[in-house]
Amino acid sequence: MCFSLRSFIFLLLTPLLASAQPAPSIPTTSEVPAPPAVPSTTTPAPRELKPTAGLSLELRGLIRLLEEVHFNRDKITPASYAEVIPNTFKALDGQRLFLLASDLEEFQARYRPDSLYWNLATLGRLDAAFAVQARHEQRVRERIEWIHHRLAGDFDFTGADAYEIDRRELPWPIDATAADLLWEQRLKFELLQELLNKKTLDESRAKIAKRYDRLVKNLDDIEPNDVAEIFLTAIAGLYDPHSTYFSPDTYDDFSITMRLQLFGIGALLSIDEDICVLKEIIPGGPADLSRALKPNDKILAVAQADAEFVEVVGMKLRRIVQMIRGEKGTKVRLLIQPADAEDAAVRKEIVIVRDLINLDSARAHAAVFQVPGADGKSRPLGVITLPTFYGRDGRDSKDQNSATEDIKTLIARLKEQKVEGIVLDLRRNGGGLLGEAVTLTGLFIPSGPVVQVKNYAGEVKIEEDRDPAVAYDGPLVVLTSRFSASASEIVAGALQNYGRALVIGDTSTHGKGTVQTVIEMGNVIPQLARKGQTAGATKVTVQKFYLPSGASTQLKGVVPDLVIPSVDEFLPIGEQDLPHALVWDEISPSLYDATKLPPESLAVLRARSADRLEHLPEFALLKKSIARFKERQAEKTVSLNLEQRRAGKVADKAFRDESDTTRKALEATDAYAFTEFFVSPPPPPRIKAAKKADDPANEDDPDAEDADADGDTRYAKMDVYLRESLRILEDLRTLPTPAKVAGEAGS
Repeated sequence: MCFSLRSFIFLLLTPLLASAQPAPSIPTTSEVPAPPAVPSTTTPAPRELKPTAGLSLELRGLIRLLEEVHFNRDKITPASYAEVIPNTFKALDGQRLFLLASDLEEFQARYRPDSLYWNLATLGRLDAAFAVQARHEQRVRERIEWIHHRLAGDFDFTGADAYEIDRRELPWPIDATAADLLWEQRLKFELLQELLNKKTLDESRAKIAKRYDRLVKNLDDIEPNDVAEIFLTAIAGLYDPHSTYFSPDTYDDFSITMRLQLFGIGALLSIDEDICVLKEIIPGGPADLSRALKPNDKILAVAQADAEFVEVVGMKLRRIVQMIRGEKGTKVRLLIQPADAEDAAVRKEIVIVRDLINLDSARAHAAVFQVPGADGKSRPLGVITLPTFYGRDGRDSKDQNSATEDIKTLIARLKEQKVEGIVLDLRRNGGGLLGEAVTLTGLFIPSGPVVQVKNYAGEVKIEEDRDPAVAYDGPLVVLTSRFSASASEIVAGALQNYGRALVIGDTSTHGKGTVQTVIEMGNVIPQLARKGQTAGATKVTVQKFYLPSGASTQLKGVVPDLVIPSVDEFLPIGEQDLPHALVWDEISPSLYDATKLPPESLAVLRARSADRLEHLPEFALLKKSIARFKERQAEKTVSLNLEQRRAGKVADKAFRDESDTTRKALEATDAYAFTEFFVSPPPPPRIKAAKKADDPANEDDPDAEDADADGDTRYAKMDVYLRESLRILEDLRTLPTPAKVAGEAGS
């Protein structure tokens, strides 16, 4: 079979995290007190899911793609497929709560690696995927029956036992008896969470029971494509952590993320008690312009143009969203129950014409900050924040957003404000389009190589900026973190190689130095197109990239010129924490002109920053938060004693209140006042549903930040890392001559 790579090169990342007293060991087997004899809820019989013929074709196509196109193709053998069943278990039951160790042993014995490989690759048989899914559903339904039965009984919250919250690396319970012991602790933990949020025990029981009823409902919403996506991704993950399979629905979502555009009505939806509820309206979209919809309106049915209404109560959210999205200019009709209706029986029909929705909230934005200088005067310094490297994919590209064009527009706006330096903030940027990374780097350099790309055969292609025009040639700082990955690392590393910018942030960036291409399976398997079947797509790693210096960013990332302390250092969020990550290496450097900052000048900048880290009150607050975070990370378990938890909650609140008081005092100053700038007209305030009165509001997370603390502004009043990057930029702007630098560095 011949494969055509008619796609675009994408770079992506997915991070993770975790949380927390005396460790309980979950016994492998023991006696569990029998639950009280009360009627249990009867769960409906599960549906029998079966793979389609199209999924069988996609399975074989995916394996062929991986074996013929993947950069790491020679490292995977049929023996490697021993990991597929365990990885599928992890994907389905990441916290090791429902499935059993005996289940894993059974399936590993039934699907031996060599046999599994040949059945998958040659016959396209997905029996293993659907058998594991069926067992998972069985265990979940059995456990929820047990939960309903057990919740009616008594619970002791005075003991010394504890629950280990993060079970991702723990073994599955060996059998049902061990699982019952685990769930005794799990239910006590969940009940305690509700009791600490001021619920009565009966209210807590009811809320938890409802939560698990929803889990059963979610099981009923699973479709064959969902099962295949998990299993095929487990296969792709053997090669590296960034290769994956997208079901048709997931591929649509991925494409929207890359373009920051969709066709629809411009509303964010959620499911509440099986009913679709409108939670937020995107400013300027059809839903907003119609003035007919409001947050908390309930959508009961959907119809296309003049067709009959289809009831959506109880339907899964993704399916409802698909029904509401559609081609530009087409009509969708919604039957809603207005949020402000005094009579719950009131129904209202709304007709909306779909249009192009630009997801402007995820586009680049900027601000001018007034930064105090050494002379006591404030100077305007610019900040540009880029959340992702979105761009044009060739389909109606004239209407699509481009990160490079947006940044160019923002630079022009900042120059109009006469800024004396710019910070490019890539802290939360996990990557995106490679082409955008190259052209965006070109905004800051005259011309030259930006990234070197090596394929499986060892051939190296240099991606370079050929445009001699420079949008901005003044002082420049790039702010990064452990979450800055892929395209972010290309930009930060290239600008650092050229000496064009100082890189500031965590001790290194994420470390993703691989290139993926997304291949639509319909282009690979002609039979699917002929039969008119909707197919998924495969994201496969085909190349590695290297900086102009020849160094790979894989695993090691980009090491900043100046480091600011961060909790990120204590989280398993780097490339080296991901399974099957490719190795670091280097190639020959490309030819480029660099003007590096003299070492003595860099020493001065580091010394000044280190002095601020020791003496400024905001860094004292940061250090306290980091110390507390490390302390919490070391606590692998949480107490199941109510009084201990209450005492801990009081201590947490005291720490939070003290931190809030300190932060508000720091925010009260007029220093670092800012004015925001946007690439499109300034967005109006977000139209959002109000929070419910019983929302926990991060009660149990003293380190959580309120995302809406500053209303609709994009920049926080107290951002320690951004403030320090602005100070370093001011230091860079006012660096003394080399002769003076030597004297200052030696003093």
